[in-house]
Amino acid sequence: MRRDAYVIRVLEPPRLAAHRREPLLNVPPVITVLAAAMLLIQLVRDWVDVETGIEILALFAFIPARYDPSVLADGVLPGGVAADAWTFITYAFLHGGWAHVGLNLLWMLAFGTPVARRFGVLRFLSFFAFTAAAGAGLHLVTHEGELVPMIGASAAVSGFMAAALRFMFADGGRAWRPGVAEQAVHAPAPPLMDVMRDRRVIGFVVVWFVINLAFGLGEPAGLVDGSIAWQAHMGGFLAGLLAFPLFDPIRRRPGSDSYSRTSRF
Repeated sequence: MRRDAYVIRVLEPPRLAAHRREPLLNVPPVITVLAAAMLLIQLVRDWVDVETGIEILALFAFIPARYDPSVLADGVLPGGVAADAWTFITYAFLHGGWAHVGLNLLWMLAFGTPVARRFGVLRFLSFFAFTAAAGAGLHLVTHEGELVPMIGASAAVSGFMAAALRFMFADGGRAWRPGVAEQAVHAPAPPLMDVMRDRRVIGFVVVWFVINLAFGLGEPAGLVDGSIAWQAHMGGFLAGLLAFPLFDPIRRRPGSDSYSRTSRF
């Protein structure tokens, strides 16, 4: 008997059926909507004239000088107080070009997908806004009074990376194998200290920080256009890593060792 035929025979019928039903690419609708919005915005920015493009940046990009009256007087930038608040999030929907938006969407597909399946739509969108704002906040602290606008979803994507680390390595790292990831999405996340003892997590975090520092400080010629807001990336990553329990819908039942999924908001 051939080896592959033997393997198929010994597989349990429910597991084999589930394996056959598993789609090759199953993207959560919220990821699809976010991706479509970012692509549409990039298309509009390519279509409008230069002056309108500048107005869009002035109204929706994150500009640290907006918050420093010694650099810009009130009313110089459009939007007023409302823009002071919404640009902490809206900057994440703007990108410097198709390569920029494409790279962010690829990373969001890879790391945002398990997070979206675990959190649900509203929690996921709230987490997106929170990590984007955290990235903008750290960028503001490190670029006080700067006139250069910051754009891109990298801070939020970095938050998704950190959130995925909180639960995808919960079972000895096996969750990253095909067919096992879905179990990790619904499994309880271990405490942060336990996660950070995993050598794979430590290696990922170290490499991630080194790459961001290298690109942010070195900016290799020909690989990037403009400066990289690496502080925003780190702000989003740290926010996602530390604030994950606030958004995670899986909670331990009082007086029990078991876990349950709370209602999604």
